[in-house]
Amino acid sequence: MEEKAKAKKPFYKRWWVWAIVIVLVIGMFAPSDDTETKGDDQQTAEQTQTTTTELTDAEPEDGQQTEQTAAPVEEPEEPADTMTMGQKNALGSAESYLSFTAFSRSGLISQLEFEGYSTEDATFAVDNCGADWNEQAAKSAQSYLEMMSFSRQELIDQLVYDGFTQEQAEYGVTAAGY
Repeated sequence: MEEKAKAKKPFYKRWWVWAIVIVLVIGMFAPSDDTETKGDDQQTAEQTQTTTTELTDAEPEDGQQTEQTAAPVEEPEEPADTMTMGQKNALGSAESYLSFTAFSRSGLISQLEFEGYSTEDATFAVDNCGADWNEQAAKSAQSYLEMMSFSRQELIDQLVYDGFTQEQAEYGVTAAGY
C-alpha cells in the first residue's frame, strides 16, 4: 500500500500543468491594442476605396465595358438577410479566427471545415470575411520570424506550404522585413 501512495503522477498528468498551458496559449493569441496596426488597416481601406472609385469613374475609351484590375470592394455577395444560418455562423467563426491569428485562404477554409462547416459555407465565409490575403501572409511571416530563424526562401516555402500563393508569400516575407 505504501508504494502506491508514494508513486507520483508524471508532471503532464497534473491539473495545474494544464492550467498553466491553457493560460499561456490564451495569452499568446490575445488581441493586442496596437494602434499603429489599426491606423495601417484604416489607411489600407481608404487606399482600396480610392482606387476602386477611380477605376469605376473612368470611362472606357472605345465605349465597351472593361474589366477592373484592382481588387474588388470587399462586400458580402449576399445581404445578411439572405444568408443561411450556416453561412452566418461560418462567417462569424472566420472573422473570429482572423482577429487573433493569420490564415491563408485555403487554411481558413480547412479550419472551418474541421469545425464541421460544409465546404460551401466555409468558402462563402472566407470569401466574404473581408480578409486581405497579402496582409495575412505578412502577419504570418512576422509570426514565424518571432518564433524562429528562417532564410528568406525557407520562409517563402513555409508560407506556400501554409496555403498562401507564391505572390502572397513573397509579399508577406518582404513586408516582414526580408
